Amino acid sequence: MNLDHKFTIDSLLEGCKRGDRKAQENLYRTLASKMMGVCMRYAKDTYEAEDVLQMGFVKVFQKVSEFRGDGSFEGWIRRIMVNTAIESYRKNLRTLNIVDIDEVYDQPQSTFDMSGLELKDLMKLVQGLSNGYRLVFNMYVIEGFSHKEIAEQLGISEGASKSQLSRARTILKEKIIKMEGSDYASNIG
Repeated sequence: MNLDHKFTIDSLLEGCKRGDRKAQENLYRTLASKMMGVCMRYAKDTYEAEDVLQMGFVKVFQKVSEFRGDGSFEGWIRRIMVNTAIESYRKNLRTLNIVDIDEVYDQPQSTFDMSGLELKDLMKLVQGLSNGYRLVFNMYVIEGFSHKEIAEQLGISEGASKSQLSRARTILKEKIIKMEGSDYASNIG
């Protein structure tokens, strides 16, 4: 007899706090694909994202007793994944091409319509950014860090953070415009 068990995140939280390996496994199975999406935004490839995911879940299980319930448990796990990705980036950092804000062209920031762009295409473009650009872009645009917080986390100046974001946006805009040209339809697939 095969019974389907539906687990709530809260029940899994309680099991994880007790050190229940089955609850840990079920939590992993429940959230791994969603958290992999978070890790993929920061990683240069799938292998790196998988490493970050595994390290992140190890931290979740080690620190689960520290969860105070101020927000959602899933949100807490997401924050651990982001911080793990940032730590991994710092450990693997050899050289970061930081450009000072004074070197950024004085071009107004503009927006563009991305309605025709699919998520997988956008993810591919973001992953194609250099490590520094990708990290600052994700931290600022996706996670909502301020430039001051990014500067503190990465050990760079606020100006460098702003510069990295500006360059990342410019590169992404150019790539999107190129994709939306006559070759756009043939690139989707």
